[in-house]
Amino acid sequence: MSSSPNTAPSGVERQDPPRDLESQSPDNDNLKKEILEEQQHGDDTSPTTERRSAGSRFLSLLTVRPGEVYKADADHNPKWYQKLLDAGIEENGIKPVPLEQRTVTQYSNLFTVFFTGLLCLLPIPTGMLATLAFGLSLRDASLIILFFGLLTSLPPAFMGIGGMETGLRQQVQARYSFGRYLSIIPLLLNAATVTGFSLLAAVVGGQTLASVNPGHVKVDVGIVIVCLMSFAVSLMGFKALHWWERWTWIPNLIAILVAVGCGGKYIYLQSEAEPATAPQVLAFGGLIAGYFITFGGTVSDYSTYHDPRKASRVKVFLYVYGGLLVPSVPLLVLGAALGGAVPNVPEWAAGYEATGIGGVMREMLRPAGGFGLFILVLLSLSVIGNIAISMYSIALNLQMVLPPFAKIHRFFFILVTMAIMIPMAIRAAQAWEESLTNFLAVIGYWAGCFDAVLIMELVVFRRMDYSTYDHAIWNVGSKLPLGVAAIGASLVSMALVIPGMEEPWYTGPIAETTGDIGFEMAFVVTALAYLPFRWLEIRLTGR
Repeated sequence: MSSSPNTAPSGVERQDPPRDLESQSPDNDNLKKEILEEQQHGDDTSPTTERRSAGSRFLSLLTVRPGEVYKADADHNPKWYQKLLDAGIEENGIKPVPLEQRTVTQYSNLFTVFFTGLLCLLPIPTGMLATLAFGLSLRDASLIILFFGLLTSLPPAFMGIGGMETGLRQQVQARYSFGRYLSIIPLLLNAATVTGFSLLAAVVGGQTLASVNPGHVKVDVGIVIVCLMSFAVSLMGFKALHWWERWTWIPNLIAILVAVGCGGKYIYLQSEAEPATAPQVLAFGGLIAGYFITFGGTVSDYSTYHDPRKASRVKVFLYVYGGLLVPSVPLLVLGAALGGAVPNVPEWAAGYEATGIGGVMREMLRPAGGFGLFILVLLSLSVIGNIAISMYSIALNLQMVLPPFAKIHRFFFILVTMAIMIPMAIRAAQAWEESLTNFLAVIGYWAGCFDAVLIMELVVFRRMDYSTYDHAIWNVGSKLPLGVAAIGASLVSMALVIPGMEEPWYTGPIAETTGDIGFEMAFVVTALAYLPFRWLEIRLTGR
């Protein structure tokens, strides 16, 4: 069956695909027949089958056939495996979740999963770059943070509706634009981006934990401790993540308020700064865009089990939008304020030189004595929620890289991610400010392309009809779009992104005059180019 959009361009017949395998079009009869034959084969009770069924039954649980959707089957699971599921470990990986399996109605956890994940130390050193690295005043930095935050949180909040409406993970949704095979490009970029955020959060947590006892606890040790605790949370899966994020914002918020209450009296000692120039505004604005808009690559991962029949799309949008903005903007502004004061408070400057933001927090909490050290530990652990949701999405991404990987449980990929992330975080901690600046600025470029493609596909070509994301073809390359239009539009935008980018290692000819406009070019040019490219792709392939 074709994956044509809801309203196709002139000359292309519209087709409305079903949500699952219960009703198939003639084009998908072969898929259905294949699945039914395999299921019947599994019911074979011959002696040979009985001897091998015990060993093959568990493997069949993780085998993804063409068009296969997730289905809980407690009656046929091995007892030991079912006990793990009953304990709360998520069984499903990247399979689509049919409507009848989408039963979560606690929609407010779409707010808390992002609110808690971002109510941590990570936004604070990000905001510090405004005054320490970009030379902005606190006033100008605050306005840039607010404006770019309000603007660049819109795409991921809008895209978050798709997880509830389609039951598809975010990068699986991308296959309906980028195709089954070319989607590997944004998939790997997204996995690298989320891993980068995780290691930055791990560095912040490790620095803070090391500052509890400087000279005895190394940053490397702090990073390992934080990563191991995050691994335990992400391993359990969807339910555990939402439970953790629903409540752990409380100690995080208390710890941040105590730190500000103890050391905030020095924040007024801001460094002098000239009024912001256009290049400064665009450069730091692009960094803030990289902070927010990259959530578009993962946001639907946390809403695939929510029931679309009992909540409006507007409610879901507002929950995600608020979850991104409400914690981030105040903490980014706080970071800008601390960055402006660090050069003028000798103790803060020495602490920042020693262990980054952790050293600054220790000095702020010094008046609280031993209680301040306890608060410092809470602050170091505040990043667990951020790393945990990142590990969860990374594991899902890795399951999509190659078809055989879909047979491997998330557990293995979380282990792989942790094994890669810990040494990378230790290395990034050695050049912290440079690592953070380069990473946040660059990731905004590709994320702008990705978000633009998925939004244009849904709004223009599918006319907001989520039923066109047919579960029967989610892993069938011959039925999905080729992806040439999506990749082509992204490459066209690079023709303006590269000359419009301004990084420490490269400044394009356009950026020399205007400042960094790479993110803006990536989003706008990709969106405009995708319209004719996708129209032509549909005309030629019918997909």
